[in-house]
Amino acid sequence: MATNPSIITRDVDKLAIKAGGNTYEAVAIISKRARQIALKTKEELNAKLADFASSVDNLEEIFENREQIEISKFYERLPKPTSLAIDEFTEDKFTYRLPGQNANEE
Repeated sequence: MATNPSIITRDVDKLAIKAGGNTYEAVAIISKRARQIALKTKEELNAKLADFASSVDNLEEIFENREQIEISKFYERLPKPTSLAIDEFTEDKFTYRLPGQNANEE
């Protein structure tokens, strides 16, 4: 999953053009998509970590569960949901519909 780094300068005017010239609509669309991505990622992580859950919690098991630590590190290294959402928005990878309008392909 290759994407841009989290901290880069983005031209807000180019994003606004894709949302009909309205910067606030572009930000709202991107933020909603970022929340969707974050929720999906969190559900995947919780499902994978649930496989390692045990009913007995002692300190030895907590510190020795390397598989759980590796899964967590993998998810920490993934691109941020906002970066993914901006990339999807600029590349027209999802559709959106503003209240009171038909679906746009932007």
